[in-house]
Amino acid sequence: MASEYRDGASVTRNTRRISHLDLGGAGQVYVYGDHAYVGHLPNKEGLGTSIINVADPTNPKLVSTIMLSDNASHSHKARVIGDVMIVNNERNSQGIGRKAEQLPPMRAHLRDMLGRDATDAELAEKLGLKEKDISRLEKADQDKYEEGGFKLYNVSDPSRPVFISHVKTGGIGVHRYDMDENYAYISTEMDGYIGNILVIYDIRNPASPTEVSRWWMPGQHLAGGEIPTWEGRKNRLHHAMRQGDTLWAGCWHAGLRIIDISDITKPTTIGEYSYHPPFPEPSHTFMGVPFQIGGRDIAIAIDEEDQYYSAEEAEVRRGRPHANLWVFDVTDPAHMQPLSIYQVSEADSPWSQVPGTRFGAHQFQEHMKDTLVYSAWFSGGLRIVDIADPLAPRETGYFIPEPVNGHPAPQTNDLDVDQRGLVYLVDRFNGFDIIEYTG
Repeated sequence: MASEYRDGASVTRNTRRISHLDLGGAGQVYVYGDHAYVGHLPNKEGLGTSIINVADPTNPKLVSTIMLSDNASHSHKARVIGDVMIVNNERNSQGIGRKAEQLPPMRAHLRDMLGRDATDAELAEKLGLKEKDISRLEKADQDKYEEGGFKLYNVSDPSRPVFISHVKTGGIGVHRYDMDENYAYISTEMDGYIGNILVIYDIRNPASPTEVSRWWMPGQHLAGGEIPTWEGRKNRLHHAMRQGDTLWAGCWHAGLRIIDISDITKPTTIGEYSYHPPFPEPSHTFMGVPFQIGGRDIAIAIDEEDQYYSAEEAEVRRGRPHANLWVFDVTDPAHMQPLSIYQVSEADSPWSQVPGTRFGAHQFQEHMKDTLVYSAWFSGGLRIVDIADPLAPRETGYFIPEPVNGHPAPQTNDLDVDQRGLVYLVDRFNGFDIIEYTG
């Protein structure tokens, strides 16, 4: 049932809420036909995917749910083309999992250095943890994760999704991805590589997807003898979006890449740009605008505000740039250039500095029909930005939900826009909103 909602505490301009569902925290919303497909962040209930009928946007109805098959994973992304839905499988507790990987070599290093086995306190100090965390690391190291990958479902009847297959990948599994009727463009960890790479699968037979090709940045293929020039997994693929024979890839602290797939068996990098440093927040999504603006080929990129506010960090973060929306000239992919950035001021949201939350940009809708860019801005809510002048992006509307169910601030995590122009928002904590732009 849709909840009755009053807009008294929300902050709006040229927008209005049509309806709300009290839905668990989500990573992605994807609208296809009359249904919205929502992937959920890790939760105690084991909820993986919700499917919502939105034919009547004033009364959205939850028609089915898919529960997780194991308690070590989450499925926070969902996409649908035709009758096929893909959801990801990614490991929970990624931070602990990463530290668990460091535990055996750290034990060996300290044993060589000290001439004895290290205590838990000594291990914890070296790993930047508390002594009580060592037992969790030991358990995580023993419980090897083997469920990473993606699952395919038949959703010809969205009220009764039918499992088709589970493609297993490597490491902590799959994060975000794109798909069409023929291929899935999967961002995943794989054995022998450091950080997520691109693996393209042929999904024309969804019961048995087959790998077509891989793409990675030089330095990621450790098993091939490559040596990264960066620390840890800072440089990795977040995900790549297909338009024609081109993939547009956000690559975290490595910036942006344009990839030619005219031969899909041999993805080839044809353009790259990184603004790290000086900008501290990683590159999340990169997408070509499907029409020229002012005689130029234009692309947009958006960062992810990867840092949470805490009471201790409030002063430390003062003056640090937040995650932005970027506009690029990509007329010559080999020499793409930034034209402008758009940023929301902390003064533009009453919840911009709430401890335990994020404020800056995260994601935009992954398709465009005009020059409006609809962006999810964590505690800045929905921001609607017109890039008709690529040199001067102009905000034309916003909708900042009020905190619900005792949460300290909204955390607008993802959004989609349907053929009617309605905007669908999901929150990391709680909430599913359908918004109308009235500007």
